[in-house]
Amino acid sequence: MEAEIWVALMFAGVFVGILAGAPIAFVLGGLAIIFGYFGMGERVFPMFVNRMWRTSINELLVAIPMFVFMAALLDRSGIAEGLFKALQYAFSRLNGAIALTVVLLSTVFAATTGVVGASVISMSLMALPVMLRYGYDKKLATGVVASGGTLGIIIPPSIMLVIMADQSGESVGRLFAGALLPGLLLSVLYFLYVLIRTWLQPQLAPALSEEERNRYSTWQIVGMIMVNMVPPVLLIFGVLGSIWAGIATPTEASGIGAFLALLLMIFYRRFNWKAIKESVWGATRTSCMVVMVMVGAALFTQVFLGLGGREAVTNLITSVDFLGKWGMFAVMMLMVFLLGFLLDWVGIVMITFPVFLPLAKMLGFDPVWLIIMIAINLQASFLTPPVGYTLFYMRSTAPPGVTMLDIYKGVVPFLALQVLAILTLAAFPELITWLPSLVAR
Repeated sequence: MEAEIWVALMFAGVFVGILAGAPIAFVLGGLAIIFGYFGMGERVFPMFVNRMWRTSINELLVAIPMFVFMAALLDRSGIAEGLFKALQYAFSRLNGAIALTVVLLSTVFAATTGVVGASVISMSLMALPVMLRYGYDKKLATGVVASGGTLGIIIPPSIMLVIMADQSGESVGRLFAGALLPGLLLSVLYFLYVLIRTWLQPQLAPALSEEERNRYSTWQIVGMIMVNMVPPVLLIFGVLGSIWAGIATPTEASGIGAFLALLLMIFYRRFNWKAIKESVWGATRTSCMVVMVMVGAALFTQVFLGLGGREAVTNLITSVDFLGKWGMFAVMMLMVFLLGFLLDWVGIVMITFPVFLPLAKMLGFDPVWLIIMIAINLQASFLTPPVGYTLFYMRSTAPPGVTMLDIYKGVVPFLALQVLAILTLAAFPELITWLPSLVAR
């Protein structure tokens, strides 16, 4: 059977499985077994065992549960609530003060979690009811929370970047460095959009009342910001700095980060054994989910490549070689975007990297630059149906009266800003490559 037919059937199976509501890990793993057996015979099963064994002994992946555990501890330390209150009053004289606070807090929270689900759920529970109570437009409110929450997938220490490093052979530190400025660029674009939109249409996000604006003095607000922002920022830069300087491996840094997060819980007087138990359980569930998807995607990728998937995709991309290297790059990015409608980011990374990275090297693209471009593109996968996990996180935690249609409409402008960011980074690749050039390999 032609490779193109195998590829089409495999992705059709993914589409059907997802629409049927089956977990993505089981869809990918199950299809791998079915197509592997019929396409490659019984020899596929020893290949599966070897692949799963190689995944299980990878020390780099230990960083995933530790970073997730660090995020869970910081989430329960009370930092987010205190910082939300302080920033809200700092922007109190502006229309859209709470929405602007959500963007900034999501940026800080992204650097302390690395897990989109934690960011989105926390912001949705904390900020969305407040915005709706003050008369904010539902679409603007949900769009800000959803898009801000997805910053956790790109701003280091990102779990996605750890897995991308594992799959590409690139240094985690270099990918963290490459993602920092693009992540901040997205945050700035979101902030400016909210600022300009609420200035032009103040009815979408009314300013706080005079009484609320005068509740705290300037120095009180500054004090609240310093108390709640400085410790976690120092923690994050300590973790990232140790990786970038080559002092600690990502696995070692993740353990240090988890320990320092525990100390912050004690500092903010939020330490108790119930919180520790919940943090451990939450980190375990999240890590198991990620690893299960990784295993399913790894098996799917192995069969995909074994049945000629690499050649089929390569032929598709090179068929537009008359457009030049940038035309082929555009095709790769479009394929990643379209896959985001069907697969979650783990599956997309596992499937595309074995095909795209050798092709990118052939085209003369910097691997770190391409990986970060794909990472930013994958942010959109959290905001696009039917597998847009951010949309489901929000729907499950949103107050009554907020519909799925409100959320869909709310994220559209922010998807456009992501496209703008991709175009900017394509025009100015130094925004990605500059910091990695300074990092120890």
